[in-house]
Amino acid sequence: MKTLSRYLAAAFLFLVVCLSYMFAKEPSMVTKSFFGKLPDGREVYKFVLTNASKAHVTVINYGAIVASIVVPDRNGKLEDVVLGYDSLPGYIGDKAFLGASVGRYGNRIAKGRFTLEGKQYQLTVNDGENHLHGGGSAFNKALWDAHVVSEGPEPSIEMTHVSPDGEEGYPGNLEVSITYTWTEKNELRIEYKGTTDKITIFNPTNHSYFNISGNFTSSILDQVLTIEADSITPVDKGLIPTGVLSAVANTPMDFRTPAVIGSRIDDSFEQLLFGKGYDHNWVIRNFQGQVRKAAQVYDPKSGRILTAFTDQPGLQFYSSNFLDGSIKGKHGVAYQRRSALCLEAQCFPDSPNKPEFPSTVLKPGSVYRQTTIYQFTIQ
Repeated sequence: MKTLSRYLAAAFLFLVVCLSYMFAKEPSMVTKSFFGKLPDGREVYKFVLTNASKAHVTVINYGAIVASIVVPDRNGKLEDVVLGYDSLPGYIGDKAFLGASVGRYGNRIAKGRFTLEGKQYQLTVNDGENHLHGGGSAFNKALWDAHVVSEGPEPSIEMTHVSPDGEEGYPGNLEVSITYTWTEKNELRIEYKGTTDKITIFNPTNHSYFNISGNFTSSILDQVLTIEADSITPVDKGLIPTGVLSAVANTPMDFRTPAVIGSRIDDSFEQLLFGKGYDHNWVIRNFQGQVRKAAQVYDPKSGRILTAFTDQPGLQFYSSNFLDGSIKGKHGVAYQRRSALCLEAQCFPDSPNKPEFPSTVLKPGSVYRQTTIYQFTIQ
């Protein structure tokens, strides 16, 4: 009788354990799978970081690109919220930096020139007469080494790359790592690290195009934006900063309180005319090198909220003014003008030529570090 009782007790305990696993959240994990081959035969892999609520992020080691972010709406429906491509050829041919890791320098450098320690450097010119996002074949076109850091509650991967001395005109052998962590709170934490063997400049960023509605055929004009900034770095016709700061008060650039993106985007305001919409650097207040809130986007239809946090002094808000339907993305969707937005944490554009701006100089023996977080919640 005692033996039977023990058996029944053990069986009951086993059943309880099994049921608890059945109804528990799925474990966090990282999965790796083949994504395609480059023309030279090198293999590209995708890494899917999934948290316990099944929300997940996909990163590929070509370009260290954020290929998808799948998060719930207010009804729990999981949808992708970043533009991209279904397969590798799209990313190989991409010129819009969809989801890309941008470097060595995010944003523009006037005429591709800057001077360090009395020596002038000429970078690749790939945006009119200016240098943009590291050049024509930069971080977004490199095959990065990747390894899993953690498969625990916060799945994480690290991408590493060496940019050789002289690449795109930049001095120094630059060793770069980017760590992507997907948290239980549906936060994508991106941590950059860089070292060099020769004085250089370094200003990386992430260039994900967000449409948090989850519908890539809709525009972002009805979404509501807040930016924690009292001023911008105004630009000239070539989108190069003039070197001064300009207050946002009483202008269409004022997002200190929540404002519908499309409410003023076509105003006859010089800065908007230059950028064909929003394509400007906001000076995020309270810069002390610490992570703090920089911006927030709310989509009334889905209830999704995207909040950007960064330790950088600037944030480029770009309303995808130059998408024109020529790019066929996921599921064959033609990405139209203003169908997404970018929130690019950065130092200021053209800082190497503006001594009054925060410095982007990186010296041997120093370590560059940056943390940017994209957090997804619902309302």
